[in-house]
Amino acid sequence: MKLPENITGFIKAQNDLDSTAFANYFTEHATVSDEGSSYSGRKEIEGWIQEATEKYNMQLTPIDYIQTGSKGKLTLEVSGRFLGSPLVMKYHLELDASLICSLQITD
Repeated sequence: MKLPENITGFIKAQNDLDSTAFANYFTEHATVSDEGSSYSGRKEIEGWIQEATEKYNMQLTPIDYIQTGSKGKLTLEVSGRFLGSPLVMKYHLELDASLICSLQITD
């Protein structure tokens, strides 16, 4: 599967457990929705992913990616230190050029 460079980098940043690099794939005013909570802005997103990474040590393996215009759906196998690992999750992305302006994570 051929992924766009920005999506490949986003996944690599997570798998490298690098919350700063991960957050840099988002616009300055991006939003993330995950597990019933929302996070706004690059700094808040960095804090969210840092906390989640420390707690779960997540690793992402892409399964599928579909992009239509500025919207993308990334299907991933997410493994880590959590009940039911690994899980298949869907990352619903809205892109602004090569940066993510919105991410909604669903199962």
